[in-house]
Amino acid sequence: MFRWLLVVFLALLLIQGLSPWLEKLGFGRLPGDFRFHMFGREFFIPLTTTVILSMVCALIARLI
Repeated sequence: MFRWLLVVFLALLLIQGLSPWLEKLGFGRLPGDFRFHMFGREFFIPLTTTVILSMVCALIARLI
């Protein structure tokens, strides 16, 4: 369980850092990706993008 939470947390951090590049590809605007403004800051929670990219990474890992 802890391992899964760590993987999801690291994936969210990676996606947050790569979000400008991923938005050019269409990720980050999928249904289930939440973006909201609070206290003058923008918060982005890419749930659907995380699931899709995790499935792609799992497929690549399985093929290798």
